[in-house]
Amino acid sequence: MEARHSAHCVEEAEDAVKELRAELAKAGITLPSLGLHPVSLAREAPCPLVELGRCSVETARRLAAVLR
Repeated sequence: MEARHSAHCVEEAEDAVKELRAELAKAGITLPSLGLHPVSLAREAPCPLVELGRCSVETARRLAAVLR
């Protein structure tokens, strides 16, 4: 049961990353390091975190403008 829950959590996190990547692309924004944080997946029962990563100053400003 716990393994199934963990697999579901990882799938949800992967789906969230895909959704975020797609929506950012629509706004013309790319976060090159966007993905799942590998350390959060290393636990026996993973609880994935989304790693947004680094981006250029221009990308950060474009992201801030979209969020306004």
